[in-house]
Amino acid sequence: LQWGIALQIFREIAKSKVQLDTTAFNATISACEKGSAWENALQLFSMMVQSMMESDSVTFNAAISACKSGDKWATALQLFRGMTQRDLKCDAISFNAGVSACGRSAEWQKALQLLGNMAQNEVEPSTISFSSAISACEQCAKWE
Repeated sequence: LQWGIALQIFREIAKSKVQLDTTAFNATISACEKGSAWENALQLFSMMVQSMMESDSVTFNAAISACKSGDKWATALQLFRGMTQRDLKCDAISFNAGVSACGRSAEWQKALQLLGNMAQNEVEPSTISFSSAISACEQCAKWE
């Protein structure tokens, strides 16, 4: 429950006079994502957007990754589009998180579409990219 401790520290900082910054949000969103606390991660992301705080690729990648554990593939894709709308470069982490989120939700076609989009965006697919896409197909018996 390390994410719980990170969230508690984040809340304590928020109560104090110390200004929360992108780094504090990113660290807490990442901790929640790693702890499968996707709801908390997405709430923090939403808080960041509402407070007009600047978000970066790390912010989006952590939020997209959090969508994996919550079967929130549509939210992952929405966040992915949000990155491009903000002119943030989608990297291998962004794509892999999106492919994994779609795969865990049995959205194998969306996962393969993201995998295909990597080349168009000049992002080199990795072993993780291909493994995530294969897992997506496996879940729906589309591996043949």
